[in-house]
Amino acid sequence: MRIVILGCGRLGAHLARQLDHEGHSVAVIDRNGEAFARLGSDFRGTMILGTGIDQDILRRAGIEQADAFVAVTNGDNTNAMASEIVKLVFKVPKVVARLYDPVREDTYHTLGLMETVCPTVIGSDKIREIVIGDGRKQ
Repeated sequence: MRIVILGCGRLGAHLARQLDHEGHSVAVIDRNGEAFARLGSDFRGTMILGTGIDQDILRRAGIEQADAFVAVTNGDNTNAMASEIVKLVFKVPKVVARLYDPVREDTYHTLGLMETVCPTVIGSDKIREIVIGDGRKQ
């Protein structure tokens, strides 16, 4: 698969390395060039310096041939906006956005514009399970 990832923080870099090692074609976009160091020297993908809401940057990352787009910057607004652009303008079939705000995540999920992942909800559910459940880490 050809996958474009927006955000080269801990999650974006980990996901990019994992997909790269599995043999996928991966492009990573980030505003901070120093973030690409997280990818390691064996990363075979493409690194693009810029913002993921810029259509020219998305094109340089290969968005027009992408099978999937993942937005995992630290900003919900950036992730949502970039994901909408990719879904509506470039018609990428699989679009996933990390959104920290549960209300925003629920709204976008309900609208069906993109798949969403909300670490706030996932973390809360897991902690509740540990606290209320039998106390064992699952």
